[in-house]
Amino acid sequence: MKTNAAAKKRFSFTGTGKIKRKHAFHSHILTKKTIKQKRNLAYSSTVSPVDEAKVKLLLVK
Repeated sequence: MKTNAAAKKRFSFTGTGKIKRKHAFHSHILTKKTIKQKRNLAYSSTVSPVDEAKVKLLLVK
């Protein structure tokens, strides 16, 4: 089974095996968003446990 190319670009694994992801809404129309909102969107977070199995299937892991 091949790795999904779109998922390969969007997700990466941490050292402990969790899946890192970036936040949406941080690419354009930033003038109306507050500084706090933009700062919090800049940091990466982890995929929720509910969706982790689906993402791992796309990444063939």
